[in-house]
Formats: sequence, structure tokens, C-alpha cells
Amino acid sequence: MGIISQHPGLRWRRELQRRLQIWARIHLAAVFHYPDEVSTEKLTITVSCPDKPGITYAITGLLASVGGNIMESQQFNDAESGLFFVRIEAMVPGGRATIENAFAQLAENHGMTYQISETAQTMRTLIMVSKEGHCLTDLLSKQLEGRLPIEVVGVVSNHEVLRPVAEFYNVDFIHIPITKDTKPQAEAQLLQIIAERNVELVVLARYMQILSAEFCEKMAGNLINIHHSFLPSFKGARPYAQAHQRGVKLIGATAHYVTSDLDEGPIIEQGVVRVSHDDSVAELMALGADVERQVLSQAVRWHSQHRVLLNGARTVIFQ
Repeated sequence: MGIISQHPGLRWRRELQRRLQIWARIHLAAVFHYPDEVSTEKLTITVSCPDKPGITYAITGLLASVGGNIMESQQFNDAESGLFFVRIEAMVPGGRATIENAFAQLAENHGMTYQISETAQTMRTLIMVSKEGHCLTDLLSKQLEGRLPIEVVGVVSNHEVLRPVAEFYNVDFIHIPITKDTKPQAEAQLLQIIAERNVELVVLARYMQILSAEFCEKMAGNLINIHHSFLPSFKGARPYAQAHQRGVKLIGATAHYVTSDLDEGPIIEQGVVRVSHDDSVAELMALGADVERQVLSQAVRWHSQHRVLLNGARTVIFQ
């Protein structure tokens, strides 16, 4: 079969047409400002509401309607309280702005308490300490290593002892001394710091002062404490000495949300270590410090990943 060659005039017309099409696309885009492709953002959505049929369908249907892709989903139906809990991670075109209004209407229809957060966003955190630095050092080092999704925006203490630790990690140290007479002023200063620095979470990393009921209520659900025992055992001063005197075989630590009831807020995480009769008080304290580090950092991690939902005096944790 012979080869049919194109006429030179035909080739010229086709080349001219191709160039005109390229010119048109360039100049029309400049005139009409065609938008770039919509970016997709990973969101974390948490919901609690009265349990009834169709809630999961309503949430997933809303996400599907905007082209959302669910990456992770966990739910819990509590037969005792009659509440439904769900946590979803989803890739959503346009991010939170795409679904905010529609989700607000959905929440109103179903009586939902909900939160929508950017999954990659770190949580702005304030750490409060007194004189013991093991929990503070652990949190700051894990933040530096990228092992906790938090941004520590300051360390507050009623003593100056741990200033060098904060300065080593290049974190602001704020000294707020407290006496019985100055506690209201100290808490007012603390609340001002929280507001000015847009603090989302306050961690009591062995902060040995009792906060007022008013402060606890203002920070409800965003205030975590580490307690050096299983609640409510061995309250007050020298808990490890009390444990030693009682001859305990297990010591532990509890991380919990702070309420106006001392050391009785909803529990987030607990840990234990076995001890023996020949362990001294100092040895118990060293073992206990290790457990406190692990328990507190785990509680902070779960909270900052929006994995903890309040269920009355208890918690639902989607691990």
C-alpha cells in the first residue's frame, strides 16, 4: 500500500487551528479567572447525641454528597445512657468550610454535640507544673520529636524551679506565685494567658495547687490532670508513703479530666506497675514517675487527636 502524503496547505491550516486553540485557552483563562482545582483536606469529626436509627446514614450521606471519602470510622452505642458516639476521619474537598453549615443543620435536627477539626492541626497546649519535672520533660521532649500532636505555647508554675527545663526546650515560662489570699488574682491572670494564647488544652503535669470550681467549669473537658494513684486511693500529701505504709502490691497513675470534685473527674487513662515488700518509698516514687509519664502522655495524645468523648462521669475513647 502506498503512503498518502498531506497537502502542504492542509498541514498549514491544521497547525494554524492548533495554535488558535492554545491562544484561546490561555486568554480566556486570563479573562474569566478559572479557579484552581479545589484542595482536599482531612477532617476529624466527633459526634455524641441521643441514639436513634439513621444517624450514621445521615452523617455519611452528608459527606458523600460533597465528595468526602471516609478513611476511619468508629462508633459506640451506650445502652445505659441511650447515647450514640461516633468519630470519623474523612478527606473532604474544600475542607471544613464545605460541610460546616450543612453539619450545623444536621446537628440541630438530631440534637448532636459535635466538633469538626483539621486532623493535621496541632492543639495549642499550656502545661502547668510545680516542682517535679518528670511529666513536663516527657511532654516537651515528645512534642519536639513529633510524637504528640500538640504545640506547647507556655509553661506556668507557682515556683521558679522548672524554668531551666522550659528554657531548654525554648518554651515560654510564666511564674505565677500563689498564696491563699492571691489565688483569685492568680487564676484571673491564668485565664488571661489562656485567652491571649488561644489555648485549647491545659495539662496539670504535677501542678500541686487546687483550682477553683469556677476555673474548672470554664475549662471543662479541656483540663487534664495526672494523679499519682488509682482514684480515689491515697489522696492528699505523700501518696507513695501512704502506699508503702499499706503494703500495696501495685502502684499506678490516673489521667483524668478535672472537675470541681477533687480527683474524681472522668478517667482517660490508667497504668500500673507491680512492687514488692522491699521497695523503699524512694523506689516507689521512681517507679511511679515512670507510670505517670506514660499515662499522662497517652491521655494528652488521645485528647489532642479528638479520640476522647465525654459520657457523663465516664469517657468513650476511640483508640
